[in-house]
Amino acid sequence: MTFSVTTWQGRVGPVIEVAGDLDMASAPQLRDRLLEVVETGARTVVVDLTQVGFVDSSGLGALVLVYKNLRERDGWLGLAVVRQSIRNVFSITSVDRVIPLFGTVREAEDASPAAVR
Repeated sequence: MTFSVTTWQGRVGPVIEVAGDLDMASAPQLRDRLLEVVETGARTVVVDLTQVGFVDSSGLGALVLVYKNLRERDGWLGLAVVRQSIRNVFSITSVDRVIPLFGTVREAEDASPAAVR
């Protein structure tokens, strides 16, 4: 599967849609795109991983780096993850204890601090 990263404006901030395997070959592309979005001023970011088939430690590292960067700016990062195998990676590594996981982009947006209540 070809790796791609697409950015679009969601209801509460940018949504970064990822497709393909998130591994040591593709993680730098995602990391750079996320950091670019944060540097332009985004404070609420949702990463859509619903089309990702595999995540390794490089992919996790890229997401944690951006999470820390956003946190330092009083920002928020949420992940939309549907595959149980991907959720297991986040659970085993305890990343899901710091970066919240949701079933859909809409659920992540609704849970974000920027959501209109």
